[in-house]
Amino acid sequence: MKIWGHRGAYSSAPENTLTAFQIAAEMGADGVELDIQLTKDGEIVVIHDETVDRTSNGQGWVQDYTLSEIKKLNFNKSGRTEPLFMEVPTLEEVLELLKPTNLTINIELKTGVIYYNGIESIALKVVEKCDLMDNIVWSSFNHYSIQKIKLLEPSSRTALLCGGGILITGEQCEKVGAEALHPSIHMLRHPLLAEDCRSRGILIRPWTITNEEELKLAQDLDVDAAIVNRIDWAKDLLHMDENVHNMG
Repeated sequence: MKIWGHRGAYSSAPENTLTAFQIAAEMGADGVELDIQLTKDGEIVVIHDETVDRTSNGQGWVQDYTLSEIKKLNFNKSGRTEPLFMEVPTLEEVLELLKPTNLTINIELKTGVIYYNGIESIALKVVEKCDLMDNIVWSSFNHYSIQKIKLLEPSSRTALLCGGGILITGEQCEKVGAEALHPSIHMLRHPLLAEDCRSRGILIRPWTITNEEELKLAQDLDVDAAIVNRIDWAKDLLHMDENVHNMG
């Protein structure tokens, strides 16, 4: 089972910052998950929320900022990590940083609240420019966005995101052409979901695993990757488990 860092190394640095992705790579993550939104001037920035309020010292909607304006905000709001000032990174900056690592990069299209016009084609162009198409997995709660990615670039690897008990099955993944399902870990307590995906060859990568019981559930169901906040913790637990298994 592979370990993917949620928004980089979520527990060790401010989320979705270059520092968070650098630490994730250093911790030996197999992949990272990140979120993208579109600025007023059509630039793709890596940020989870549609507004800057929670993660920066600014206020307002991402779509109301130009790239140069949003770059002036400090996304190290707590100030607990060095450097004290951290910019919101562009998608291109994150891809260039991670390119030498060969990590899998899960790009989540945040088109569920604001349907950013053209974000799919802009993001594909950035990935193409960085020559990282083979490293990317596209996901979204907005399954129309995944459909659009497939339409624009049929060879793209894609995943449907789901959570909160809304039943998304392996069959729906097939209809959209998605190779994977990214469910909330809680949804995997319904045994038929994993069974359905496995019978159709759909990969499962649950989010966000925060405790030992959840990690064991993911492991027992033989998921492709676990999306976690604490990369080192998850890797240590898996390593310990492997050692016990080998001794047995």
